Amino acid sequence: MGYHRVDPDSLARTDDYPCDRRSVSDATDCSVLHLARYEMAPGEQLPRTYHYHAQREEAFYVLRGRLHVETPDGEYEVPAGEVFVAEPESPHRAYNPEDADEPVAVVGTGAPRTDPALEYDLDGDEQGQRGD
Repeated sequence: MGYHRVDPDSLARTDDYPCDRRSVSDATDCSVLHLARYEMAPGEQLPRTYHYHAQREEAFYVLRGRLHVETPDGEYEVPAGEVFVAEPESPHRAYNPEDADEPVAVVGTGAPRTDPALEYDLDGDEQGQRGD
């Protein structure tokens, strides 16, 4: 049996990421689950790119602030205490607008962990793979 108790603040930030990302999955060697804590200052975004996954189901639980999620169907505003879920094949980009009054803190989770992000443009064309 294996158990872990993790303080995300004690984890190293993920290098080359557009916001403060702390990977719980990496710290605990999760093989199936993707789990990370993200903090976005005004003007920062959560993913590296507007993307979708072929298989991964993703959920973003908003701890603090208001998460904005751009989709081809429109924009969602998700307040603290709510969850945004993106099904497979559903393009999205989560961000904190430049004119926001405060940072946004989010717990992001998804499975399977190893399903790479596929870049999406507004025409819906696949552009390549960029990791999670």
